[in-house]
Amino acid sequence: MRLDRRRFLTAGTGTIAAGVLSETAARAMSGARPGPNDAIHTALIGAGGRGSYLLGLVLKNPGVVVPTVCDVNSRNRARAVSVVEKAKGRAPRAEEDFRRVLDDPAIDAVKIATPHHWHSPIAVRALEAGKHVYVEKPASHVFQEGRRLVEAARKAGKVVQHGTQMRSSPLTAEAARVLKSGVLGEIVMTKAFGVEARGNHPQPVPDEPPPEYLDYNMWLGPAPERPYNPGRIRRWHAFHDYGNGEIGDDGIHDIDLARWGLGVTTHPVRIFAHGSRVKLRGESEYPDNMVVVFEYDGGKSLIYENRNFAPYGERGFDNANVFYGTEGYMVFSRRGAFQTYLGAREEQGPGGRGGAGNEQHVANFFDTIRSGGAGTNNADAEVAHLTCALAHLGEIAYRTGRALHFDPKNETILGDEDANARLTKTYRAPWGFDRS
Repeated sequence: MRLDRRRFLTAGTGTIAAGVLSETAARAMSGARPGPNDAIHTALIGAGGRGSYLLGLVLKNPGVVVPTVCDVNSRNRARAVSVVEKAKGRAPRAEEDFRRVLDDPAIDAVKIATPHHWHSPIAVRALEAGKHVYVEKPASHVFQEGRRLVEAARKAGKVVQHGTQMRSSPLTAEAARVLKSGVLGEIVMTKAFGVEARGNHPQPVPDEPPPEYLDYNMWLGPAPERPYNPGRIRRWHAFHDYGNGEIGDDGIHDIDLARWGLGVTTHPVRIFAHGSRVKLRGESEYPDNMVVVFEYDGGKSLIYENRNFAPYGERGFDNANVFYGTEGYMVFSRRGAFQTYLGAREEQGPGGRGGAGNEQHVANFFDTIRSGGAGTNNADAEVAHLTCALAHLGEIAYRTGRALHFDPKNETILGDEDANARLTKTYRAPWGFDRS
């Protein structure tokens, strides 16, 4: 369903004046990018907890307008409308169906903060509609969605940024200078770890009718049809139909930094994993501890560990990375610190402290849009795919219980039809990608 111009200009109340919309729409339809003095019209799709936080960051950026917020939950929509109205003195339009947002020619960009299973289906459609896209992590719910996102971004010629915010932190830039200095020698192994104690998952509860404030069918979207269950909806991260468990949710931040520190720009060639449930109880389709080893062509390796049962950290952090070089190593945490240790005596070398990069990452997205791609996008679609692929390959190795031999060039798992089939999934109509 597409909006004709008359319906668009008369839809809703509290929107920006039609004259401003007309000017912005004309620019959008011409394919021109926003200039240095042009407002970037950005819609929020997904106004839950993370979306609300992103909205606050967006509103801090001068020259950015939020004319529309979208969520399948009317309570989330109302809260987002209130936030924008309070900050800007004017209420945005509220939409339930993201397709209405994508049909709006006045929207330059979208911020996507839905459950994981919606990330790529919305992002690819947004690119096809000519929008720039900021998509929360993980950008893909299964491996092949990442490749589709890369291809869609290239075809559209639009900016895609992944929500791995440490890529834009000044602390990361400082750590990069240390790594490039050679003081640690060659980085040949990295380890990402998350040791955050998680509470038990909810006990199973009966299905029930969906609440009146939620469009449950739209919430499900591409996921398999099933009755509404409040436990599954509250803890959707723990169910494969909607989320990616710890490795694809919080863990992907540290995996991204581990890949960054290792300096690899391709996929691994061999992956093996172990995971189990040792303490946490309740309904979940993911383990409460996991170890995955990714081996790269040439001998470098990346290790991911999470221990959600543990009431303690590691090396003083609940989330961090260790970059192992031939002359020393670096402990780097997205909690805002890094420290190097040199030689056999592990003497302290350069270190630093800083923030998590949230505000800088959002600003980098808008700066890249204004530059027409000439500026540096700190987490583009290719970066997102290479990182998200590790979460997906790690999960496949865990679920199959087998070592995976991967062909990075053709993006296939060799000699294992069952594992290879798990690189994609079946989509509930009409939310798949093949819409010819």
